[in-house]
Amino acid sequence: MSEDFPGWHGTTIIGVKKDGMVVIAGDGQVSLGQTVIKGSARKVRRLTSGGKDVIAGFAGSTADAFTLLERLEAKLEAAPGQLARAAIELAKDWRTDKYLQKLEAMLIVTDGTGLYVVTGAGDVLEPEHDVTAIGSGGNYALAAGRGLMDSDLDAEEIARK
Repeated sequence: MSEDFPGWHGTTIIGVKKDGMVVIAGDGQVSLGQTVIKGSARKVRRLTSGGKDVIAGFAGSTADAFTLLERLEAKLEAAPGQLARAAIELAKDWRTDKYLQKLEAMLIVTDGTGLYVVTGAGDVLEPEHDVTAIGSGGNYALAAGRGLMDSDLDAEEIARK
């Protein structure tokens, strides 16, 4: 990460898969360094792939994340209904393309069945305990989500808490 990059302070995106329901939720906070400059950004977006919705949440640079979301949409068009394949193809490009390597973002994506974290290191990770989170608040959200998985709450309620 560049020394000039101010960091991802304040972003939290969580993905929860429970009882056949998959949810991605995120805060709306945009910050520059330690200053919150917007509290209502949409960091969770809907993409469409062959009539099937794909939901993606991002942490990091907004412009970089939008570039990745556009690339993911193109991969989904090439492999309709195959989110895992599209995510792997995106991760391969992200790791090997000199332009994409400089992007500062991470994604959580779902098609309502699978739940994946896609990183610039070439990773496409499926969470071990059906909860995953990214951003500077990600570790806190991950711990809280894992702690709530044995409760009576559904996936959406866990993500909101």
